[in-house]
Amino acid sequence: MTTSRVTIKDVAALAGVSKGAVSLAFNHKPGVSEATRDRIFRAARELGWAPSPTARTLAGSRVDVVGLAICRPARQLGLEPFYMEFISGVESVLIEHSCGLLLRLVRHVEEEAGLQESWWRGRQVGGSILVDFRADDPRVAAVERLGMPVVAVGHPSLTGGLTSVWTDDATAVREAVHYLAALGHRRIARVGGAAALGHTSTRTAAFDEAARALELAGAWQVATDYSGEAGARATRSLLTAAPPDRPTAIVYDNDIMAVAGLAVAAEMGLGVPDDVSLLAWDDSQLCRITHPPLSAMSHDVHGFGADAARTLFGVITGEGPGSHQVPTPVLTPRGSTAPPKV
Repeated sequence: MTTSRVTIKDVAALAGVSKGAVSLAFNHKPGVSEATRDRIFRAARELGWAPSPTARTLAGSRVDVVGLAICRPARQLGLEPFYMEFISGVESVLIEHSCGLLLRLVRHVEEEAGLQESWWRGRQVGGSILVDFRADDPRVAAVERLGMPVVAVGHPSLTGGLTSVWTDDATAVREAVHYLAALGHRRIARVGGAAALGHTSTRTAAFDEAARALELAGAWQVATDYSGEAGARATRSLLTAAPPDRPTAIVYDNDIMAVAGLAVAAEMGLGVPDDVSLLAWDDSQLCRITHPPLSAMSHDVHGFGADAARTLFGVITGEGPGSHQVPTPVLTPRGSTAPPKV
């Protein structure tokens, strides 16, 4: 017994539209309303139909657009050096391929999973770069089901079978804590990012492990949303305690929060690094123009973005390097870290 293949005609019949409307929807052309477009996509999902690879090839196999969705408020993204550097790295590779970047901000990963499907079924992108993975991230199953070319920026433990690029966050955290301990700090805090993010969990576990191994007298961790405001609040809460219940060193998960922490220390009359040492993640120009300049865990974020883009083109062509780790962030000591006062 044979089963007939689902066709565009079947999708049109289920959605109650013409075949031309289905074509317009999947080519993201004007002529159908958003409600009709959504109905067509629902019908296609129900029937398990998508434009065939042959049809895509006939339409042109060259990748003209790459997708990138980021779960951040627009105002915060504009202030975050990491993503500005990462995107500039991606763009440096896209320019070589005469390819554009389709950037969207989303509220949560479930929204992004739907967005990636819409992009792919509508032929808006030739592939996507996925960032900020969570445990049991719904995007993994979504893009695998679609057969969509993607590169996942995250540790393989979070990204399933997707081609991935990642940094060794655990080793970098341990290096930061060991460096501060070697200076003589026995009370160290970490102001981390969003607790739901996979790399935040990795850093949290590594910090706890290092603190136990070094038998620190005090170790504190505070989760935030990466914003300067949240970093300032976390710093203030850590530094309001009186010694010996106050940390003598703080590690921040990004540069914005570290700069905010530096301002809070000054506001509270504490000297950096005399009273408290500060260490930032994601070294940037911000870290170098403060007074004192901030010690940081440095890595080439621009190069990281370029690597992700090159890996995506490799996934699309089948000639890429596959999953791999990029160089681990390296400690760059500056004026914000010193031995604690005796």
